[in-house]
Formats: sequence, structure tokens, C-alpha cells
Amino acid sequence: MHRSRHPSRRDHHRGRREAAWVDALALLYRGNSGKVDEALLFRDDEDRLELVTRGRPWSFDGDGALYRLAAEAQRTGLAHLFDPMLAVHTSQVDPLPHQITAVYEAMLPRQPLRFLLADDPGSGKTIMAGLLIKELIARGDLVRCLVVCPGSLVEQWQDELYRRFDLNFEIMTSDKLETVRTGNWFLENDLAIARLDMLVRNDGAQA
Repeated sequence: MHRSRHPSRRDHHRGRREAAWVDALALLYRGNSGKVDEALLFRDDEDRLELVTRGRPWSFDGDGALYRLAAEAQRTGLAHLFDPMLAVHTSQVDPLPHQITAVYEAMLPRQPLRFLLADDPGSGKTIMAGLLIKELIARGDLVRCLVVCPGSLVEQWQDELYRRFDLNFEIMTSDKLETVRTGNWFLENDLAIARLDMLVRNDGAQA
């Protein structure tokens, strides 16, 4: 004989719990502080919920020009990984073999970089220095640079670095030191050229 089984009290409570979980939602969210938290929402909580924004999570309606600019900046920052001689190909120079060897085989691989470039007069030391500076900037290894040279050569260095390598160096003068807003001219100029004799005589410039 088959007997029908009546639901027990335990089955009744289990059914109520299962029905309650069907109408509940476990929500994981991240607050303003960035910490991940969890909340349990029921049907009764629907009245106090509101939709803040409506639409797709990614609308793709941003400024295309700004996106292209950011992408180009990222591409330029990684360019040295694909072009090992980026400074050569982005400068107005036609370097000689000994200049390529000095910059890319002798100086750049040194960590830390301590190198004395004492080549013969007319060998193109300015070009080698410009290639090194621009390559280090492209690789993100150089932000601030100070060129110290005799007073008769400061304008030549400034002209060569700008015309050949598009590097805008500022020449330090007494007037600029006296009118600087922060009190330290070097803090306001990442790329600077200073006269050797001026640095020797001016204690404020040395500080």
C-alpha cells in the first residue's frame, strides 16, 4: 500500500527559506573608498532604490580627438621599444658611425650612466650629447638636464639642441636668477644651460 507523505515542519521551514532566497539578491559593490562590500537586498528594498544613470556601461561617446591624442602619447612613449635608435630618426642629424657607436654602444647601456666623452675637437660631441639626451628623454629615463659649458658656447649649445633635436633649453642668466618666483631657477626649468664661470662665481646658483 502506498502512503502519501505529508510535509513535515522541517520541510515547511525549508520551503520558506528557499522562497525567501528566490526573492533576495546578494549585491557586491565598491564604495567611494575603493573597498569592496556586500549587501543583501529583498523585494521590500525595491522602493528605496533608484536608477542613477541609464544607458550602456560604455557609451563610446567621448571626445575622439582627445582619445587619439592620448593614444599617440602612449605610442610615442613606447616607440623606443620598436626603434632602438629613435633619437636618430626623429632629429635633424646624419650621425657618423663613431657617434652611433659612442651613444648606443658605449653610453646608453651603462647603468648607472657615468661616462666621460672626451673626443677630439670637431668630432661632433654636441651631436653625441644631443642624441644621448633625446634618447634618454624618449625612454623616460631623463626629466631634468643641465648643460654646463664656457660662456662663449652657451648660445651655440642652445641653438644646436633646438634646431637639430627640438629640445628647448633655457640659458641661465643673472636677471633670471634674481626674478625667479620660487627662489630656485632650476626648479622652474627642467632643461637648462649654464655658463661655467657664472656657476663658479655665483653662490646662489650653486645652492
